[in-house]
Order: sequence, then C-alpha cells, then structure tokens
Amino acid sequence: MEKLKGKRKKIIAGAALASLLFGSSVSAAYTWFAGPQEDGTAVTTNGWHLTPAGKQVNLGNFPIGGALSPDGKYIVVSNAGTGTQSLQVVDTEKKEVIQTISYDWPEALYIGVVFSPDGKKMYASAGGNNKIRVFDFADSKLTEQSPIQMKDQNQTDFYPAGISISPDGKLLYVANNMNHSVSRINLTTNQIEGTSVVGKSPYAAFVSSDGNTLYVSNWGESSVTVLNATDLSVKKTIPVGLHPNAIAENPVDGSIYVANSDSDEISVIDSKRLEVKDTVSLAPYRGAPTGTQPDALTVSEDGKTLYVANTLNNNIAVIDLGNGTGKMKAKVKGLIPTGWYPTGVYLGKNDNQLMVHNAKGLGAGPNGDSHEWLGNMIKGTMSFIDVPDQEQLKKYTKQTNDNNQVKEAEANSWWKDAEGKKDFPIPRYPGKGKSPIKHVIYVIKENQTYDHVFGDLGKGNGDPSLALYGKEVTPNHHKLANQFVTLDNFYADAEVSADGHNWTTAGKANDYVQKNWLANYSGRNRDYDFDGGGGGSILDDAPYTRSKEGYIWDIAMKAGLTFRNYGEFAYNYDPATKTYLPNNPGTTNFGGNYDPYYPSWDLNISDVTRYKEWEKEFREFEKNGNLPQLEVVYLPNDHTGGSKWGPEQMVAQNDYALGKLVETVSHSKYWKDTAIFVVEDDAQGGIDHVDAHRSVALAISPYTQIGKVDSTFYDTPAMLRTMELILGLQPMTQFEAAAIPMFNSFTDRPNFTTYNMERTKYWTEEGDTQSSQQPKPASSSLYPADMDFSKPDSVDRKKLNDENWKIIKGHYPKEKNK
Repeated sequence: MEKLKGKRKKIIAGAALASLLFGSSVSAAYTWFAGPQEDGTAVTTNGWHLTPAGKQVNLGNFPIGGALSPDGKYIVVSNAGTGTQSLQVVDTEKKEVIQTISYDWPEALYIGVVFSPDGKKMYASAGGNNKIRVFDFADSKLTEQSPIQMKDQNQTDFYPAGISISPDGKLLYVANNMNHSVSRINLTTNQIEGTSVVGKSPYAAFVSSDGNTLYVSNWGESSVTVLNATDLSVKKTIPVGLHPNAIAENPVDGSIYVANSDSDEISVIDSKRLEVKDTVSLAPYRGAPTGTQPDALTVSEDGKTLYVANTLNNNIAVIDLGNGTGKMKAKVKGLIPTGWYPTGVYLGKNDNQLMVHNAKGLGAGPNGDSHEWLGNMIKGTMSFIDVPDQEQLKKYTKQTNDNNQVKEAEANSWWKDAEGKKDFPIPRYPGKGKSPIKHVIYVIKENQTYDHVFGDLGKGNGDPSLALYGKEVTPNHHKLANQFVTLDNFYADAEVSADGHNWTTAGKANDYVQKNWLANYSGRNRDYDFDGGGGGSILDDAPYTRSKEGYIWDIAMKAGLTFRNYGEFAYNYDPATKTYLPNNPGTTNFGGNYDPYYPSWDLNISDVTRYKEWEKEFREFEKNGNLPQLEVVYLPNDHTGGSKWGPEQMVAQNDYALGKLVETVSHSKYWKDTAIFVVEDDAQGGIDHVDAHRSVALAISPYTQIGKVDSTFYDTPAMLRTMELILGLQPMTQFEAAAIPMFNSFTDRPNFTTYNMERTKYWTEEGDTQSSQQPKPASSSLYPADMDFSKPDSVDRKKLNDENWKIIKGHYPKEKNK
C-alpha cells in the first residue's frame, strides 16, 4: 500500500509541476489515477469512482452468474475468467466463501447456475465443454456428479448458457448460445428431450413459475422468444430492446421483465397477452446516450420492487413497480453503488438484504513488480447490502451520480478551464463553436503500456526499469511526446483486444463482448467474433457487438462528414482479389469508405507497407484537395509476433511507420488544420507501475505542439470525445459524455513547425524490402514456434509477454523477482 501511496503522490505532484512550468490549466482535481485505492474504494479506467455499498467479499476471476439456494442461506457463483475458473459457495449469513471448486483449462463454466426446488441439486452450464455440470448439495457443500452431455447425432456445438428448472424439478431448460436454440433436458434420464430454434445467440432460458411458459432472450438481436414449455413449440416472438439478456418474473402478477443491455431499458411483458406493456428507461439523466448496460434482475416477494444490475454504471437501480398489481407505471426511484461491472443481484429472505457480485471488483492496479498479465489480474467481489430505506437510498443515489460524473456530463463543466477562448480547437458543444482543426486522423495500435514505451522518457510519471521499448527502439514516439504533449495519465478501458477495438471505435464494449472474450482467450471453445463480429463460426448477419449508435465512423457519416478506413475491423482477407473486406457488413461496412488494399491484421506484413498504402491515397487526396474529415488507420505490429521476428524490431518498425505518417502530414498543406490522435486498443502487452491499464497515447497537431506534460486523467472515451467535439459530433456513449475533453493538451496558439522523423538501429529503409513481407530480426529470436498469430490475441499473451521480456532483458520476470 505504501508503494501505491507514493505513486499516487507522484502523479499529482507531476501535474502541479507541469502547471507551474508551462502555465497549464491542469489541476490536482483532474489527476486521480485508476485502480484500487487505500480506503477500499477504486477508480475505473474511465475515471469513475467506485464506492461499493455494504460489506465486500473477494471472489474469483470474473463472476458471471450465480444462484441463490431455495432457503436463501447460500449463493453459488460461477467465475468464468481467463485462467482457473471456479464455482464458489458463499454463506449469506456469515458473508464468506465456504467452498471453491476449481476448473483448469480446458474445463469451463459459463452463465447458467440453478438450484433444484428442494435445494438438494445444483446445475451449472459449462459453455464450451457442451455439458451441464451436476452437483449434489448437502451440508453447505457441493459434490460433483456425472455431467449431462449436450450432444446430438450432428455433434452440434450447443454452448449452453442460461438455464432454469421446472417447478417440479424434473426438467431443465437450456439456452444454447452458439446454436441459436433452446433445449429441454429430462432430469430423470439426463437426456435432451427436445430442441427448438429461437433467435440469435440466446442468453437466458426462463421458465415461468407455473411451469407452462418458457421465455428466451435473444442476446444477438432485439427479441424474446416465447415457447410452450411442454413441447417447445413457439408461441410468439416479442420485439424488445437491443441485445436482451436477463429475465425475471413478478411473483404477484406474473409480469415478465427483460433487461435490454444495449438500449439501457427494461421491457415489461404482459404474460397473458404476450406483448410489451411498459418500458422503463435506465438512463442516468435526461438525454443520456447509452452505456448503462443492465444484465441482471430480481423482484421482491411482494412484487413491488425490481432491482437491476447495471454493469457499466456500476450500480443497482431500484425500480418502483407500484402496488404489485402492474397497474402503475414503473419508474426508477434510486440507485445503489456497487463494485465494477455487477453481473448478479439477489434478494435474501424477507427481502432485507441484497447480494451483488461484481465481475471486475475494484480493478487491476499496478503490475510492474508482479509482471502479471492484465487479463488475469482483476478479481471479482460480492457486496452484501442491507436493503436501504428511502433516506438511505437518496444518499446512495447521490453517491452513485457523483461517482459517475453525472453532473459533469449534463453541464459539460470539465470545459471551464478553457472557457472564454475564441475558436479554441476543442469547442465546448458539438456544432457550437468553430474549430480550426478540420481533419482528424485516428491511429489505432496494439497492446502497450505507458511504462513499456515511455518509462525512460525523462519527464512524466515513468519507471525507466520497465521501459522495454525505450527511446532507442521508439525514437519517434519519444520525440512526438516531447515535441507535442506527454500524456502520462491515459488509460485504455479494455483488458484485451476483443473489447479494446470496441472501446476505441464505439466508446464501450457491450455485454456480448465483455462476457465472451474470456472463453476465447483461455481456449475454451469460443471463436473470436468481437471486432465487428468477424472471424467466427457463428459469423452471420447478426450485429452481436454493435451498440445503439454504432461506431465513430457511423456517427461521422450520419452527420455528413467524409470518412476513410484503413484496416480497422477488416480482417476478412479475400485471397482471390487480395483485398481486405469488412469483418461483418451486418455490423459495419464503413459505408463503402475503406481502402481494400490496406492490409489489416497480418503480422507477416510490415507496418511500413501499411504506411505506404495509406500514403498513396493521402497524396491523391492532397492533389485533389479532398482529404476526408475523419480517417481511421490501423497500425498493429507493436503487438509483436512469433518465431520469425524480434520484439524490438517489430515495435521499431511500428514506430518508424508512425513517424513517417506524421512527417508526411506535417509537410503537407493539410498540416495547418489536422490533428492526429494515437491510441493503443489495450495495455495487456506490458506492465506498468501505476495501473495495468495505463497506456500509450499521443495528440499531434500544430495546436498541441506545446512540449508539456499533461497529467489530466484521460482514457479512450476522452480521446473519442475530443475528436467528436472537433468534428461537431454528439457522444456515442455516457463515457464520452462524462469524459474530460483533452483541452489541457491543446492551445489556441498554434505552432506550425513540421515534424521530421527519427531513425533507429532496429529498423532501416533497407529493412523494408518494398514487398509485403517482414524482414528477419537483427538477432535470432527466442520465441517458441507454437504461438498462434492468425488473429488478434490468438496467442497466449502472458507467454508472449514473458518471452519478450526474456529476449530484451535476458531473463524471465520471475528470475528478476527472486
């Protein structure tokens, strides 16, 4: 804790020093840092505070589902993270974990957990293992029995997700997430009795309390399928909000509640008429964009209150349902703060205690000493919260809104330090105010931390001992940070590339992405279908990963701006035409505004080759005077790759390409009105002494050529927000709306000095052979040959990180720590 305390002071002191030396408007009020804090609170990567109510109990890696025992004495939680997965029995009276059953790869868990009505059996879906785990439960202990195999004659990949059990305990209903179907299992024979087709990527299979009706939420679309529970015949398909997941029933009037994760609302279904009779908005304020992302529900015994877990708002919404008759319009009456990303909410006996499991707990913190991979670092928690009275709920609501910067989002008050400056490069409101910047180039790279690149920068909050790709490897990154602005308190909101490319382009990663990448990254039979929905066996026209507003290019084109895409969301290589196509036209097709000859993900291809393809079009735009207002450029090779290349060579080559791009723009007629923003999609490829999410970011323009350190708390949505304000666009999500725009990195007094790139011994002009193939590294690589680089992050990232460290530093991290 003392180490954390020292680092915390260092960040604030750095900001204050920058203010004294450079006249910066940075203030200590903007310089908190991400991760767990000493007082039991935390700060998320988007700068929101976590002050979870109640008592906190530590859980495993990413608790995703759970079930309360019929007597209310126990909750069994399913931890479905990337490493060792587990089922944990939590005693609700003692408020402690009393049993853990672990599952190492390839054994798996997923969303579904349910007790039998008598509490003597428990069942858990095993996702990629295509089975249902079966347990006896007695004396507060689970004992595993032979599983129910989800198999048929076609060897179908069912991928069981949400499950529920009939009131008599004889039938189990299973949502088959990858088979777009639902199955009924006879628990006497443990055999599948029937399977019916439902909508795309079903999440929950919920049987009514009378056992007659089955409701299935179709996570991959906007509907609920209603079936006869006896024969699985479809009664009706009911349109609801976007990407529904959790389902609950009112025990008094039988109303069905459905959480719509990407439209931030609850659909209330009349169980007799089978139609939506009410919709409850979960928006935190009037006019808020999306980002609440509900995913779990429970109803009080008297039918008067619905509790909703909002994953991205880190709270429980308390919804007043009236007198339990369903005649009063439901409304949110208050909010309860939780840990990060709550994925389950339960009510204890007599409705006097709430229990909430939080998938991301209190966040990551630093990994500079442990060298732990970010994807495995974050541990879940469970909150035990006394159901609040009205006065306490009022206090909780204020705390939640303060945590989530609701007032700042509504009033745009972050902007006050740049107030009164005419034609400031970042207007206060979209479309109100004229920015001198007319063109934005958004460069997206792969996976590095701040310390890995800038630890040796010589200014800002860096640790030189962690600079794996320091100034000799990345001279252009260092020169750009020094000549323009150093961003030493910038965080990637993602843990890995799967959610990272969504955060960088859509301002959030939706529930489908957040809950499914873990199985893919741990090799548990889940395809990579996250960047626009491409590359997986379940690839079809369903926009699984697309949230309500879509992506930055969607809102730009909708606003009438010109746009060009280079490689992002375009891993779909067509060997016949030797072109790269959108991953999934059903999710995004860029309006046709993409360069099909620009190489996307393929580590065999040099980033300098990518630069040259971009440059070819840039020269034409310059000649014709029609440079698009927004360009997105993918430069992925700082990811580093397998046995053919060394890590320093690949990162240096990426640095070279970025330097060439900036040099080209700065020597063109467009330099005077262009801003180049550079971001990593995530920070999982390295280590950092502040927080494992802290990452490399650059803001490059005549209007950022100020040479100062800006320690303002920024993240990916803050960069998106800045670009949106420059281009006159509305924010896509609540995270952009609440983010601090990067006004402290900009000035209204431009410096039009051009940029001249730097060269490095790790990469030369001769090194790029004019072909698409990578050259050999300067020295032989120590990488094992079995690493898979066919898709982003298909490699074991922890293994790759350790190998990179060994090649450059000469020893494994564990040897360093002996």
